[in-house]
Amino acid sequence: MNSNSLSSALVYLESVISQRFEKTTETVDNEILPVEILPDDSSPFASFFRMHQPDVYESVILLLAIAPHLQPDFFNQIIGKYLPEGGDMPEFGGARGNNHRGILPTGETAQFIIAGSNLKKRLEVQQLFSTEHWFYKKHILWLDQVHPGEPLMSGKLMPDPEVVELLTLGTISKPRFSIDFPAENVRTEMEWDDLVLHPKTMNEIKEIEHWITHNQTLLHDWGMKKRIKPGYRALFYGPPGTGKTLTATLLGKYTGKDVYRIDLSRVVSKYIGETEKNLSTLFDKAENKNWILFFDEADALFGKRTDIRDAHDKYANQEVAYLLQRIEVYNGLVILATNQRGNIDDAFIRRFQAIIHFPMPGPQERELIWRKAFPAQIETDQDINWHQIATRYELTGAGIINVAHYCAVEVLESKVFHLSLSQLENAITREYIKEGKVV
Repeated sequence: MNSNSLSSALVYLESVISQRFEKTTETVDNEILPVEILPDDSSPFASFFRMHQPDVYESVILLLAIAPHLQPDFFNQIIGKYLPEGGDMPEFGGARGNNHRGILPTGETAQFIIAGSNLKKRLEVQQLFSTEHWFYKKHILWLDQVHPGEPLMSGKLMPDPEVVELLTLGTISKPRFSIDFPAENVRTEMEWDDLVLHPKTMNEIKEIEHWITHNQTLLHDWGMKKRIKPGYRALFYGPPGTGKTLTATLLGKYTGKDVYRIDLSRVVSKYIGETEKNLSTLFDKAENKNWILFFDEADALFGKRTDIRDAHDKYANQEVAYLLQRIEVYNGLVILATNQRGNIDDAFIRRFQAIIHFPMPGPQERELIWRKAFPAQIETDQDINWHQIATRYELTGAGIINVAHYCAVEVLESKVFHLSLSQLENAITREYIKEGKVV
């Protein structure tokens, strides 16, 4: 059980800390014994350690970081044994949180426990928090920012919340849509056969699916990683309701990837620096998860740029530059969607591997959508000629589904599962009026 593994790990960490309190002078090589992972231990905790193979010092730092998440008073109890009458111990480090009432470990805590007063060893510990270390590169843990002028190592140990969840519960829950994470996981019960697109559009979509399927082989087995950038960037453009979001969702469904639709209206902020912060949170969360990121209404951030007339224009361009930089290094699929290709600045077009047009469906596509739209339980009137309906009424796929939805509800209410031509035309008229069109 994972609880047994975590309990043993806390016992180990307490012994390491106690050893330091009993000998607060310099440490010597191999003085700290490695944490023991039993061969038959299949717990999430043991699996994590086997995957990453941390050395002794890295193991101690990982355990220091998660200890308060397991036992809030863990460090208070240990310090209480050695300072029973209270008092301060600056060399131990530690900080207080806003809500957490126990001690939170800092970089100084790690230095003290691992290196004591040995300056050489303390600097070695500090190197474990550099941007070149796998802790940072794999987004495992890092040091919290400190106020200007304060020692770097006085920052709190900040384990990634997903790492804490994985080590403790063995799973990583999907993030929820919020101010801090302005994206929602989109899914569908529809299949590729339910999607009706222009043949050229569908062929181009299949090319993206092929990239998702073969990307790992291309990069690693065929050695293309050193020649091409990671990830894939596509632009979908076309009128609303032509299948852009559904296509992105189906790409995820059939390739086993989670699809997150980003609400750019929630990302873009009028406050300087907030947009970059929101985007950073999003991409940090998505890193190495192979999510498909779908930016709807991308012109909100990628629209035509104007000359810099004031500070607002300057920072707007910085926001765009930041997003472009994050998109270009993201190792998954990024899709930007817009109603019109002309809304996107030409300088950005070259950065896409695919630019795919989603046109209004023609009569042939509309007829196929009409035939697929109604449930089998509804009997349609013999006067309904789908070819004529498709030719006469120019609707998007979403508009046709709206009509079918309205008709199905009306048929259910009438308890006569039969759809007449007049009922269908009334529903189409209703949709036309809603869209501001003239029948």
